[in-house]
Amino acid sequence: MYVVGLTINMHSDRILKNLRKPGETGYKIPRGGMFDYISGANFFGESLEWMGYAVACWNLPALAFAILTLCIIGPRAFHHHKYYKEKFEDYPPGRKAFIPFLL
Repeated sequence: MYVVGLTINMHSDRILKNLRKPGETGYKIPRGGMFDYISGANFFGESLEWMGYAVACWNLPALAFAILTLCIIGPRAFHHHKYYKEKFEDYPPGRKAFIPFLL
């Protein structure tokens, strides 16, 4: 779970980093990887990563950190999703905010 989340997080960050060419400004729709399913692919990956960490550690502090991460990152994913839908007319209509195929 941790490794899958870490991989999704790193891949998503790479996609976001490479959205613009040098000198370009403005926002673009991220595509590829988990971004084909959700707007907050990097947020999903990080959340999954910390949930995996909590499972591996199996203690209260790790669980608390995972839950707090979800509480902070989850709303950011929904905010980004709403922003993208408002800004881009051609935003993929089936793309969810945070959890593939669900939410």
